[in-house]
Amino acid sequence: MFSLLLSSIAQANEPIVIPPPLRVSFIDRATATAQDVIDKAVDLLGIPYRFGGTTPESGFDCSGFVRHVFRTGFGLILPRSALEQSKTGQAVPSTELKPGDLVFFNTMRRAFSHVGIYLGNDQFVHAPRTGERVRVDSMSDNYWIQRFNGARRVNPE
Repeated sequence: MFSLLLSSIAQANEPIVIPPPLRVSFIDRATATAQDVIDKAVDLLGIPYRFGGTTPESGFDCSGFVRHVFRTGFGLILPRSALEQSKTGQAVPSTELKPGDLVFFNTMRRAFSHVGIYLGNDQFVHAPRTGERVRVDSMSDNYWIQRFNGARRVNPE
């Protein structure tokens, strides 16, 4: 059957194209962009918050969400907690935020207790708290302005 198919294609003077195996190489992963991270984060909107959660099936806490997004959307393994994540990458002034940067907040009376991913246009995506779902919020909201701790860039350009 296969030889009959090949001979009919050859008679039609069409080139025979055999697709390469579907694998993602290390080089392909290294050329991922911040857009890949943002796309992955937005795909997870609506997933319920769960303290200690690290998967879409179980739900996410803030740092579990960020860690999952960067691992699956960028191939980068980040530390587990927001505080540990605040020590990775390079500090970025709030005036120079770019999509894909990590943004940190003091939401539990301690610095770097909450983390999200900056989307651009003063928006960030995060897993906020028990009873809520992964959502987008404005960095201009008074609540977030008063609690902003800083930002880090962990994705290479």
